[in-house]
Amino acid sequence: MKNIRLYILFPVFLLMGACTDDFQEINTNPNAPVNIQPELLLRQVIYDYGEQMSYEGFVAGNLLGQYMTAIDFNLFDRHGLKNPQLGGNPWPIIYKNLLDNEQIIRIAESSETFKVYEGPALIMKAYMTAALTDIFGNVPYTEALNGQEGNVTPKFDDQQEIYLGENGILDNLERGIQSIKNYDGNLTLGGDILFEGDLNAWIQFANSLRIKALMRISDQVNISEDLQRIFTEGDFISDNTMNATFDFTDGRPNNFRMATLREGDYNLFIMSETMQEILEKYDDPRAEILFRPAVNSGEFNGLRNGPDASQISISVADYSLSGSIFRTNTSQLDANFMTSWETHFLLAEAAYKGYISADAKALYETAVSQAYEYWHTNLPDDIFTTGNTAFGENGNDPLQQIIEQKWLANIINGYEGWIEWKRTGYPELKTVTASFNNNIIPVRMPYPSNEVTLNQEQLEKTSGNPSNDINQRTWWDID
Repeated sequence: MKNIRLYILFPVFLLMGACTDDFQEINTNPNAPVNIQPELLLRQVIYDYGEQMSYEGFVAGNLLGQYMTAIDFNLFDRHGLKNPQLGGNPWPIIYKNLLDNEQIIRIAESSETFKVYEGPALIMKAYMTAALTDIFGNVPYTEALNGQEGNVTPKFDDQQEIYLGENGILDNLERGIQSIKNYDGNLTLGGDILFEGDLNAWIQFANSLRIKALMRISDQVNISEDLQRIFTEGDFISDNTMNATFDFTDGRPNNFRMATLREGDYNLFIMSETMQEILEKYDDPRAEILFRPAVNSGEFNGLRNGPDASQISISVADYSLSGSIFRTNTSQLDANFMTSWETHFLLAEAAYKGYISADAKALYETAVSQAYEYWHTNLPDDIFTTGNTAFGENGNDPLQQIIEQKWLANIINGYEGWIEWKRTGYPELKTVTASFNNNIIPVRMPYPSNEVTLNQEQLEKTSGNPSNDINQRTWWDID
């Protein structure tokens, strides 16, 4: 994917005020709209981000998180992260959509007519910003979306400030909620392909994101009071019918992108050894949804991540390829922004750790049940009474169960499985077969080459990681 410094771009209509009257009159196309409608921008941001990050989740996030491995075009799987191939370059995706989303915020702030868009846009800003900093660490933020002010070399903001500072992730979620509650206009929220204009659903989405953000920083900040308040109020995503997702289709133009790639590219992705072990540990029937049995054995077989295909002979018939849900049945697949099952897994972890007063076992069982439903799989009758899924039974660590079950359900959800591994250490990922990173599993993605070249002074001065080291932990990830 072409690297572009997208965060410094800005729409032409924002510059028009700097032109002379005559110049503007001569150079204005009378047949083109001067302003962009927020309805169109919102639809574009939600769809583009959801579609692209779902694809990134399949071809890159699934490799870092060891859901799948790749047997060709797999430099990324071997942790050569500075060489994205089929995917592995989320930087321009996130910044492009943050910039478009910033236009919505500016339009809403400058026009009472479009005030209804302010809250959802602030929530989307917080959501995408969290993904950005969780993947890369310190990133350009406070100065990065102000291209019209002429700053093409924005400073890198500390991750702590991005989460906790003014106009940061948690602040924008709270401001977004308050903006929605204060809205008393008559305009409906157009372009909303997540909730069809339901503003209450946006509040629930924001509160689930607050739960997620607080848990992500819980090793560095005392979150109990805030988290207990959100849980007690109960105004978060609590059922799969409330999920912040949009459905892919079986046919063009809205099917999952793996459905449109060459068959050979699709069949490069097979079950990882890590995934095989986790599915077997929990005797998990979702294997039949997520993968296909190996042709030669009829069994579900995984391969260790990061093979060097030039040195070993690999027959795809010996391993389990990715399931039909990712190619021929993509109407069963969602672009996942936030779900009830993820919310309940986070709350189960919070209850188990004593951050909130709640029944961790009940929250865990709700989460598992909803995750099975989400992946179109019947819940085994005895799943919570026998075997390794039973909470805290048979020598199992409840925290490990919570995180591993969440990891399983988070397949193709961007880089979430890998991000949560960084935070929790679960599941226990394996050293890859032919590592480009000295047998170390990376804990951050590298800044892209264009950023290193074009913003070198700020990289060296304010990034906190001038060497662009993929093994340097960030603020919330430091033990």
